[in-house]
Amino acid sequence: MLKNALPKVVTTLPGPKASEIIARREKAVPNAIKCGYPCVIAKGEGAMFEDVDGNTFLDWIGGVGVLNIGYSKPELVDAVKAQSDKFFHAMMNITTHEGYIKLAEKLNEIVPVKGETKKTMFVNSGAEADENAVKIARGYTGRPNIIVFTGAFHGRTNMTMTMTAKKAYAVGMGPFPDGVYRVEFPYLYRAPGKMNEQEAIDYYIGKLEEAFIEASPADYVAAIVLEPIQGEGGFVPAPIEWVKAVRKICDEKGILLVADEVQTGFARSGRMFATEYWKEAGCAPDIMTCAKSIAGGAPLSAVTARTEVMDAVPAGTIGGTYCGNALACASALEVIDIMEKEDFPGKALKISDKVMKTWKEWQKKYEVIGDVRGIGCMIGIEFVKDKKTKEANPEIVSAIVAEAVKHGLLLESAGTYGNVIRFLAPLVITDEQLDAGLEIYENAIKACMK
Repeated sequence: MLKNALPKVVTTLPGPKASEIIARREKAVPNAIKCGYPCVIAKGEGAMFEDVDGNTFLDWIGGVGVLNIGYSKPELVDAVKAQSDKFFHAMMNITTHEGYIKLAEKLNEIVPVKGETKKTMFVNSGAEADENAVKIARGYTGRPNIIVFTGAFHGRTNMTMTMTAKKAYAVGMGPFPDGVYRVEFPYLYRAPGKMNEQEAIDYYIGKLEEAFIEASPADYVAAIVLEPIQGEGGFVPAPIEWVKAVRKICDEKGILLVADEVQTGFARSGRMFATEYWKEAGCAPDIMTCAKSIAGGAPLSAVTARTEVMDAVPAGTIGGTYCGNALACASALEVIDIMEKEDFPGKALKISDKVMKTWKEWQKKYEVIGDVRGIGCMIGIEFVKDKKTKEANPEIVSAIVAEAVKHGLLLESAGTYGNVIRFLAPLVITDEQLDAGLEIYENAIKACMK
């Protein structure tokens, strides 16, 4: 079965059938929607997919975090088929459908935001969820401004392009909305000077407090929005002591803390949500967004907050035609049920233990590996030209990605400087597949160092 297969490339890449389809893509699809991988998927199972030429690939990208539960999980297929027999769609502004309600109830039960009672709304993408979180925060506080961070990625709508730090995602798209202010994120590996962790956290908190003087007065700030582990920013975790300090500032100044769990959610971090670590430390967020792996690949995202926050939003300002689509809700309910019954957070921790141990050994062996970091199975390697100077090495990252795919392993870069390779393998990966992937990865590093 494909789900138990190992990577195997049997043609040149791209193969003849893939080459033909890729040529059609170039004529039919905008060049700005790029793809650097020489393969065209025909079928996927587990952590593997087969392309149209019969090559099998081990996918460590997983749709950029969408496939935590893997490709083509039979239970999800059955759940979507069963719902499709009843109806595809029912807009919640026109007629209530119970799948939306069941899924909202389930997220209200498990999402670790502050509050005795909670409410959830659904939209279609991570960017939509983040934009609606901002609208909700503004509606509740009556304030106009938000604070975001260096390294952040929140989406490609006009608002979320503004919130996103890397402006390669926003070239030529301005003017952008007002009221978005950026502060340094606690990137401990690249903290100034020779600070220890506590000194660095104090430094970064100081930068946040400066924003209330130099960017926006605190009483004009509706929300501080951050990722528990930055995705595009290079898999940089937010230190828990820093989060606790941010939570304290928010409480003192009447600001809502928004956690963007679009990529971190649904077992990736070793918890169902990364903000469970925050809650355990006494610094739960006020609003949380999630998407990507919520429905196993069906377009769906969610925003959850305590009831008083949600119910302060002016009528008509949130929602939309496809939000909470019936097929997507059916898939999401099945995803959560499977992840809870089969302990997917535990799977993430088990995989992470092995990968991190291996990568730490590589860090000692290879001069090009500057840092190994992350939480649970949202982990990455930062590549440098020199460990002392920490000069970014995006060239070797590009070379490693290109070398690995020749042997059937899909890797993806990340980071402000393009010098991080991230690990987002489906959490259903087998031990044999994990071993095979690590071998291909290390061989690619060695080949590209020569």
